[in-house]
Amino acid sequence: QVQLVESGGGLVQAGGSLRLSCAASGRTFSSYAMAWFCQAPGKEREFVATISGSGGSTYYTDSVKGRFTISRDNAKNTVYLQMNSLKPEDTAVYFCAAARWYTGSKSPSSYNYWGQGTQVTVTS
Repeated sequence: QVQLVESGGGLVQAGGSLRLSCAASGRTFSSYAMAWFCQAPGKEREFVATISGSGGSTYYTDSVKGRFTISRDNAKNTVYLQMNSLKPEDTAVYFCAAARWYTGSKSPSSYNYWGQGTQVTVTS
């Protein structure tokens, strides 16, 4: 029911910024909790941030608190991840995900729909 397409990844120097976008299809987009995950080669997919359908609740993994901001514009069916003060360890493929309910879950298995991912590379 929900299709997701990420964009905005690229190559950036440490300390720089990127803004990722996730464009979603579906009539009930505003009812879905959205999240961002990242996955580096040889590592498991890791939680980054999530946001409730209304945007009223957010939750971040400790390593990005104060640096990344998740937001959404339901009128545009789009979720964003503003990434500031980027570090080389942030290098990964970033995936957008959707879930029927907002629970603040950090587990990939809690999310039902996934985009194809966008590459973020941070150089030192």
